[in-house]
Amino acid sequence: MKGVYIFMADGFEDVEALATRDVLLRGGVDVKLISISDDPIVNSAHGLMVGTDGLMEFLDWDHQETTAQDFMIFPGGMPGSSNLAGCKSLISEMNTHYAEGGSVAAICAAPGLVLSQLENVEGLEFTCYDSFEDMLIARGAKFNPAPAVSCGRIVTGRSAGHAISFALEILKAIKGEETAEKVKKSMYL
Repeated sequence: MKGVYIFMADGFEDVEALATRDVLLRGGVDVKLISISDDPIVNSAHGLMVGTDGLMEFLDWDHQETTAQDFMIFPGGMPGSSNLAGCKSLISEMNTHYAEGGSVAAICAAPGLVLSQLENVEGLEFTCYDSFEDMLIARGAKFNPAPAVSCGRIVTGRSAGHAISFALEILKAIKGEETAEKVKKSMYL
């Protein structure tokens, strides 16, 4: 799957989805918000209604020529992370996307609930919201309480308070260190 997509489910964490989108747009990344339901309007964990750019069912899931700059991004929040994790077609596509060379990113509860369903996470270094690390640790991954962690083609973030750090790690993976530093500086971080 070519491109950069943030997958949205009802109950997503506002800051984790929208700050990530904002940072990537500032870095010149063409990022799309994608609803996993048949409704283009998704409700956040805090009652914000967000219009998405499209529906998952209409995405081109062709994984040929997928690169590490092609990202599937999963914001946290509850029950948003559970809703993402329960979407069998999304999890299947995530596994194919990753197996074909694409990258994945998840923050807060999503690393534990969504990324724990990747077929091979042994040795992965990751971060997530406290109490969501057990599923990944049980599969051989190593928890690091840092704000954001990049490990190969996987980026994870700790919480809403670290959404900018998470987004900058994704931007670095897509556009390089120089672009990420320019965006960081422009935001006075």
